[in-house]
Amino acid sequence: MERVEKKLHRLKSNQILRDLCSETNFSVSHFVQPVFVNESIINNEEILGLKDNFVMSIEGSIKQIDSDIARGVRNFLLFISPEKKSSKSFNLGFHQKVISSIKEEFKDDINLWTDVCLCSLTDHGHCCLFDKNQSIDLDNTLKEISNIALSYAEAGSDIIAPSDMMDGRTLSIRKTLDDKKFSMKPIVSYSTKFSSNFYGPFREAASSAPSFGDRKQYQLDYRSKSEAIRASIRCAEEGADMLMVKPGLTSIDLINEIKEKTNLMVGSYQVSGEYAGLCLSEEKGLLNLNESLKETWHVMRRAGAQYIITYGARLAKEMGF
Repeated sequence: MERVEKKLHRLKSNQILRDLCSETNFSVSHFVQPVFVNESIINNEEILGLKDNFVMSIEGSIKQIDSDIARGVRNFLLFISPEKKSSKSFNLGFHQKVISSIKEEFKDDINLWTDVCLCSLTDHGHCCLFDKNQSIDLDNTLKEISNIALSYAEAGSDIIAPSDMMDGRTLSIRKTLDDKKFSMKPIVSYSTKFSSNFYGPFREAASSAPSFGDRKQYQLDYRSKSEAIRASIRCAEEGADMLMVKPGLTSIDLINEIKEKTNLMVGSYQVSGEYAGLCLSEEKGLLNLNESLKETWHVMRRAGAQYIITYGARLAKEMGF
């Protein structure tokens, strides 16, 4: 496999990123808050099961991020859903507008992570393109994903976060960014991402549920540990700057081993189904949400997670982080 030059300076480019990468403390600096923007939305719509999380317009997302900054959050993972979808060509004008609007408003006060995938763009909801035989068209998929990543970088995204799980996508994105003078743009790869039952609320929020079949032909089988570790090793070799396991709680046994084999920082994504289970249990009086979140976050950190993506990041500071 082709080796990609590592640039340690990518993770030192600003104070927010340096705080995220610090290893001797655990604070709100280590949390990432997902943000959902949909071109069809006028008024904020709460995401089913995810208390105080909304699908928003551009204006709504700016107001929400401003509020989250006041609560200590500095890292945001952006998911963008356009009004029109396709299976062949993609208009990224709305995506660029969302990214540039947020960055123009907040500049260096935040790190804006942008999810890179095709699932919210395609009319079939899959993370790839298909050929005439309904097999994955890998070459064209990698080309589109790399062009999307470049578009987001040009619009001002601070961190590129590919989530599609296509073979070779990290290398393809890294080469595209480097060729276009974005060699210092970090890639945080969803490197170990399982085909999971815990993504339901997210797929509704991101308008990304597949219209046929499932994603087991490209996402990882949760029964396979060795394949999950190899997937992260591959992303590291292809040029990822940080890695990720997803879902968070069902993957905690993998974090330290991936760190040891790649010598890269590994984060944990507390996914929508995991978070919704806690929210809905609190509604029924079965547990205390804040205390339960605190427990899960400390377990992820204990397992070796460098950063945590969670729908409760905006609660972390008031909970003592």
